[in-house]
Amino acid sequence: METNTGVIIARFQTPFLHEGHLNLIKEVRNLHNKLIVVLGVAPIVGSRKNPYDYHTREKMIKKQFGDVLVLPLSDHPSDTEWSSNLDNLLSSAFPSESFLLYGSRDSFIPYYTGKFNTVELPEHGDYNATELRKQYADKVFDSRDFRAGILYAYHLQYTKVYPTVDIAVFRNNKSEILLGKKAINKKWRLVGGFADPEDENFELAAKRELLEECGSIEVGEMTYEMSAKINDWRYRNEADKIITTVFSCEFQYGSPKAQDDIMDLDWFQFSEIPQMIEKDEVSPEHVQIFNHLINKYQ
Repeated sequence: METNTGVIIARFQTPFLHEGHLNLIKEVRNLHNKLIVVLGVAPIVGSRKNPYDYHTREKMIKKQFGDVLVLPLSDHPSDTEWSSNLDNLLSSAFPSESFLLYGSRDSFIPYYTGKFNTVELPEHGDYNATELRKQYADKVFDSRDFRAGILYAYHLQYTKVYPTVDIAVFRNNKSEILLGKKAINKKWRLVGGFADPEDENFELAAKRELLEECGSIEVGEMTYEMSAKINDWRYRNEADKIITTVFSCEFQYGSPKAQDDIMDLDWFQFSEIPQMIEKDEVSPEHVQIFNHLINKYQ
């Protein structure tokens, strides 16, 4: 039996402790009189890669291994700083003890530069945390605990701002503007939509949205106009909100064709927009954008 304290550095981001986890904990515990599990804590609250917070994972471990001490350690962009934080966490909690750090393949060991010795343990079985999360990601369970867990997860999340882009497409020296209409409210609006994680920037997001909603048209350079919080009906009673980035561009050539969630596209005289606002013919959440464009270009 080792006289120093065994320390497992892991994430355990799974809905339950699989056989690989159980064997790892049991093996290390059999080698030491005292065992500590240090759980990595991501800076993002709730994500597909890190869906479970520290407290949820701590309870999962303590339920089966009540004698194991579980400690949190925040992630850090610097491996050197993270290693120092790990050493300080252990030394400050147990100043008179020495430690042996355990990890499995693809663990923290290659990145650790601290003062304690490390041991790489072979993995027990072919267990993949990512695949396990995928298996349970779309499962619905009819239990009070499951429904309470959903509330807990959403309660912990930060309120979010969803980024969108809207595009004012002009032609004929800004005398005409291209507007779209969606089936859900049937009022004229700028074309646009949500930015995607794959978009390199908002300008490219705007070009992508034009292609998706207006078909194969060519426009000039995207010019930034403004940003604004949008009172979108879907988020009107939610804590999360939409902020849009508005661009303008000059139409060059092509035949705009309504597609995606746009049911109709048409060109309008830009000078007619104030009357359209008065007649309630434009989408109310875009009125502030239209007023900005009117004040700037009319």
